[in-house]
Amino acid sequence: MAAPDLTLADAVAAIPVGRRLMGLDLGAKTIGVATSDRTRMIATPVETIARKKFTLDAERLIAIAAAENIGLIVLGLPVNMDGTEGPRCQSTRSFARNFGRLSPIPIVFWDERLSTAAVERMLIQADASRAKRDAVIDKLAAAWILQAALDSLR
Repeated sequence: MAAPDLTLADAVAAIPVGRRLMGLDLGAKTIGVATSDRTRMIATPVETIARKKFTLDAERLIAIAAAENIGLIVLGLPVNMDGTEGPRCQSTRSFARNFGRLSPIPIVFWDERLSTAAVERMLIQADASRAKRDAVIDKLAAAWILQAALDSLR
């Protein structure tokens, strides 16, 4: 269930100690996935899911959530640079609503402006080839989103 009026801090306070957080970078073709450690200090990239059908994508996310003991999902919200929400935000919110029908894991949104661009700059500075960047950028963007959310809790 997406909780647009629930703050990240309130959502984290409501989940049991030891449950981890999952960060998602939702794209048109892929979903980047990252998880926190049990202490909720560090985000780690996990996987890039090639999107197929919603049900298959949701099943994979639910499987990862079960295996990783996830208590909360932090879903990147692609807000425009001027702070407005466009079609990509509507699509992300729709994904969260639909996912909430299949899973009881609460979802909070996190402003993801420039996350992919920041990760791409980092990979270019690390001299990663274009093929390598394409293979890892989405899960690294998910980790970037989740790490920003975790840092905001301190």
